[in-house]
Amino acid sequence: MSFGNRFKQLPKQHRTFIVVIFGLILTLLFLPVSTSAPQSSDAESFYIYQVGDRYSLKLPTIISTANKPVKTRLTSEEIIVRPGDNLSLIGQRGHLSAKTIYEIDRLSSAKRLRSIYPGQKITITTNDAGQFVALIYPYSATESLYINKTSDGYDTKTVKNKIEIREQFARADITSNFWNAGVKANMPANQIMNLATIFGWDIDFALDIRAGDSFAVIYEEQYIDGDFVSTGNILAAEFINQGDKFQAVRNSDGSYYTPSGRSMRKAFLRAPVNFKYISSSFNRNRRHPVTGKVRAHNGIDYAARTGTPIVSAGDGKVIASAYNRFNGNYVFIKHSSNIVTKYLHMNKRTVKQGQRVKQNQKIGTVGATGRVTGAHLHYEFLVNGKHKNPKTVSLPKADSLRGSEKTKFVSKAKNIIEQLESNAKLYSLLTE
Repeated sequence: MSFGNRFKQLPKQHRTFIVVIFGLILTLLFLPVSTSAPQSSDAESFYIYQVGDRYSLKLPTIISTANKPVKTRLTSEEIIVRPGDNLSLIGQRGHLSAKTIYEIDRLSSAKRLRSIYPGQKITITTNDAGQFVALIYPYSATESLYINKTSDGYDTKTVKNKIEIREQFARADITSNFWNAGVKANMPANQIMNLATIFGWDIDFALDIRAGDSFAVIYEEQYIDGDFVSTGNILAAEFINQGDKFQAVRNSDGSYYTPSGRSMRKAFLRAPVNFKYISSSFNRNRRHPVTGKVRAHNGIDYAARTGTPIVSAGDGKVIASAYNRFNGNYVFIKHSSNIVTKYLHMNKRTVKQGQRVKQNQKIGTVGATGRVTGAHLHYEFLVNGKHKNPKTVSLPKADSLRGSEKTKFVSKAKNIIEQLESNAKLYSLLTE
């Protein structure tokens, strides 16, 4: 019997089912074949199974993605602080609501945002609905303020960047002046000034520097992620001035000492003002420029611009702060039982009688008050009531290291001074 006749003898429901299956098989033959593995159990294969004398078809389960969560897209905007900006103006440019700005401003940890200055950058992040998500304010080269919106309000934290410290060596011979030598040695401006400060008690950088002097220094540089951010401390330095060698090493207390542990910091500054030149030196037989009479000049006159800061030469107590027609505005400071310094012809006084002051603390500004012909500071140094030449008087030294602290420092100083001298010799060989 032929296939056609046998097919006709089958029950009608069987013939219908066979036609459907045959149609599905033909459809599958013409579908493209995927070689990739199913990504999840959602991609099930269909199959046929028999229940009694009936056949059933199991199709793949279709899962709707309508209820799956949709990811929120965030938008971050970097805002550069302009002159006159404040948090309110920054927030408006960052599309924040007045309420959000108010809430952020009330955060105690966000007080740094009240001290922003032009050129700084603040990053504000919002979501698709324009709602505040986060704020980042890098207020220094190494620290940033983070403010994040949470379900409970706001979360703030300060993040410190990891700083890499590198040592840098510089050496120079002075041909014209100290500053130009430092620039030629590729030293940052602040390190040139720091070097002068370290040796400022032994060397007068306005009067003592000569062509042929030299210096060498090892100092720190700070890097974040390989990028230079700032200079660090001077670790060791050497200055040769008119044939005299001075060496200094930084201790863990932040102060500088000679390699043997004696303090580089004297009890008094040699000059209490940043002056242009000495207009009148210490002279027992000077002719007064106003009266024309020969009269002892018991101090040094440092010529400087009106308004130039004047600082205390050492720690002490203000025993006079007043005005008269000869001295103009003047301040007297007692530093110990036998030492007094005097500052005359000030434009302004910034300390009062009875006030205690620290070395390098501002006590007034240069002026031309009293019997004078031009702006300058008249500075006197008295020991046991007798005037001494401020430029040549032997200045008392600050406390030096002692005991185990000195022993530990001397060992450390020896190593870094050897490194400094070795680098200086190598530099000389390479530049000959």
